[in-house]
Amino acid sequence: MVKIMTTFTVKIEQDEDGIYVASVPELPGCHTQAQTLDELNYRVKESIELYLEVISESKFVESGI
Repeated sequence: MVKIMTTFTVKIEQDEDGIYVASVPELPGCHTQAQTLDELNYRVKESIELYLEVISESKFVESGI
């Protein structure tokens, strides 16, 4: 498997309860939340990977592969 490095913008906000919320504007619907920035960093990377995996799989289904 070939891994391609891509850079995405990650928007991080902190809600009124102190929870960090991250979204990736280039990937609609790709967002996550966590109590710490370290945990958020891990979760946002995981969310991006899963988002791209689902998109990749759906392209195979649409093409009939």
